[in-house]
Amino acid sequence: MGTRKKVLAFVRVKPTDDFAHEMIKYGDDNKSIDIHLKKDIRRGVVNNQQTDWSFKLDGVLHNASQDLVYETVAKNVVSQALDGYNGTIMCYGQTGAGKTYTMTGATENYKHRGILPRALQQVFRMIEERPTHAITVRVSYLEIYNESLFDLLSTLPYVGPSVTPMTIVENPQGVFVKGLSVHLTSQEEDAFSLLFEGEANRIIASHTMNKNSSRSHCIFTIYVEAHSRTLSDEKYITSKINLVDLAGSERLGKSGSEGRVLKEATYINKSLSFLEQAIIALGDQKRDHIPFRQCKLTHALKDSLGGNCNMVLLTNIYGEAAQLEETLSSLRFASRMKLVTTEPAINEKYDAERMVKNLEKELALLKQELAIHDSLANRTLVNYDPMDEIQIAEINSQVRRYLEGTLDEIDIINLRQIQEVFNQFRVVLSQQEQEVESALRRKYTLIDKNDFAAISAVQKAGIVDVEGHLVGEPDGQGFGLGVTPFSAKPGKKSKSKKTFREQLSSLARKEGASSPVSGKELDVSMSKTQMTPSSKEGDVKDMIMRERETSSIEPLPSDSPKEELRPPRPSTPPPKPVAFEDFKNERGSEINRIFKENKSILNERRKRASETTQRINAIKREMDVTKEALNFQKSLREKQGEYENKGLMIIDEEEFLLILKLKDLKKQYRTEYQDLRDLRAEIQYCQHLVDQCRHRLLTEFDIWYNESFFIPEDLQMALKPGGNIRPGMVPVSRLMSLGEDDQDKFSQLQQMLLPEGPDSISFYNAKAKTEQK
Repeated sequence: MGTRKKVLAFVRVKPTDDFAHEMIKYGDDNKSIDIHLKKDIRRGVVNNQQTDWSFKLDGVLHNASQDLVYETVAKNVVSQALDGYNGTIMCYGQTGAGKTYTMTGATENYKHRGILPRALQQVFRMIEERPTHAITVRVSYLEIYNESLFDLLSTLPYVGPSVTPMTIVENPQGVFVKGLSVHLTSQEEDAFSLLFEGEANRIIASHTMNKNSSRSHCIFTIYVEAHSRTLSDEKYITSKINLVDLAGSERLGKSGSEGRVLKEATYINKSLSFLEQAIIALGDQKRDHIPFRQCKLTHALKDSLGGNCNMVLLTNIYGEAAQLEETLSSLRFASRMKLVTTEPAINEKYDAERMVKNLEKELALLKQELAIHDSLANRTLVNYDPMDEIQIAEINSQVRRYLEGTLDEIDIINLRQIQEVFNQFRVVLSQQEQEVESALRRKYTLIDKNDFAAISAVQKAGIVDVEGHLVGEPDGQGFGLGVTPFSAKPGKKSKSKKTFREQLSSLARKEGASSPVSGKELDVSMSKTQMTPSSKEGDVKDMIMRERETSSIEPLPSDSPKEELRPPRPSTPPPKPVAFEDFKNERGSEINRIFKENKSILNERRKRASETTQRINAIKREMDVTKEALNFQKSLREKQGEYENKGLMIIDEEEFLLILKLKDLKKQYRTEYQDLRDLRAEIQYCQHLVDQCRHRLLTEFDIWYNESFFIPEDLQMALKPGGNIRPGMVPVSRLMSLGEDDQDKFSQLQQMLLPEGPDSISFYNAKAKTEQK
């Protein structure tokens, strides 16, 4: 096991213009915060109210960029995860203090991305730097809303809705959520797409402290599994990184929440209270029981809170005097978290397939050791490998000679030979039983004693006497019917066989038995010599019938119309560009026409989308100008003094017209944006059709080109309908590709010249796919 270590606790202060410099002060090492609160003089002269607090932390991030936050808080945890250590990064704080921005960041801007996308990027960068390991990455996204579990990635088409609700399950390997989908990601762009998909499904609501407030706890988990490519060790390491974005705590009296937001706040405060109770219990070394099962949040994070992981807490606080009480509460939680200790250790597992290979190698080495020992002991005939067919046949021969008496004893060599000797004894015994049974069946026909109809039939036939004894049997025992042995002539065998069957069946019909004798019970088995003539006779009949059918077919008339003569093939095939133009004008004219029509439709949709985008941008600029004018009118009205009539604000005509104009612009913006989304969907579908037509056109041209210039003349008939060779199965060389249009070149140029560099391509591609969806 690993050594115990303290949980790291950092504090990030939200930037504000109204920072309380007199009340909040940082230490010189940026690892402590001092809070000073003035005494309330209304409480009188004797006032024992606490006014000063000091909190020791692992770091204070004030006016820190997203890069600095990630380097300080998360980089070391993610790097150790690829070495087999679990990690947990948790954001805690008041509503609107910047938790979601710290964890996720602004998805519209690559520079302002948060811990989550940066962690994904670091994982894939480190995988590229470790070519000696085969590393797989999987992700999941869990949301806890009002004490209910939701899969934020369940909207993907290959996941589908779950019939049974998700539950938290514990096993010796840890805690996991049953029913939560886990997705394999082979590249960075796929991981970003899953992240943006889950972010789009999160539950947010407008709040007095935050316009887009998260109303649920979210846990994004990255699962890493690393196998060594070079070492033959069966061990491999696994790890997981829990990135937890907690919902914000709030004072209901101050926020004034109502309705659904009030219910959400109640559940949030309740779960955060249980989380704090679990943290206090973990920090107390005398406590044996930790209340993890009080809520879904603490239960899901049971192995992440004080367990086998590197844990970091990032507390987000306000720096304003109005929020000082909530800031103190958040800092107290951070100081309690520093008392919790974890015991990180590498998670090692065993690969069963690689373990088998190692055991096979070890077995080979042990056989070599035995061979050396036997050679030193003059036991050169010992072989420890599995026996082959020749050795098994030799042992079988020895067993048969031993049973016949021609061999006195069987030499014992090793344990495997002893086992095979007993096995051959069983084989010989089984063969003898089968020979005895087949010999009896050749002489007798077996019937069931309980089948009275069959017994009565054979009695009337004179085969069995009245007492049930078989005719021709000296002792009168057994079930066999005393039938005269068959003669050597096949014809007599068939006749006697037929007569006996007809006799039994006719007698059974005369008796009128309710249960007729089954074919299995009355079947008189025939020897192989009896079956051979009948089968040959059937084959001869079939051959004669085939010859008759062949002879009955009329020959083809000699004056059948001949095939049209093909134009002479050129000695050297023409260049593919020239042949491609001929193909588009002749055989591929129809598919080329469809390709051009789809291409023109695609270009027309792209042009309309570009025009719609320009209109949207123009409307947006006009909206910005209108908002500035409206804000100017509001500020002017506030300076001049506001007028109210019966509780209603009185505004002038100019401001009223600006409000109406802004409302119309917003309506136009929504309409144009909806049109743009529809056009993007049409463009995507048209692009799919164009790609299909391009592929079809190239495939048809390849088939035509090979048929026309490369296939020998004697194989041309086989390519006709109904021939032996299907068109398109002839080996082809590398095909020429259609030139890319201007839009494709522009897309590639746009990716090459992104302002943030090539590292942001996966980020923006995933964002674009999510927006299109």
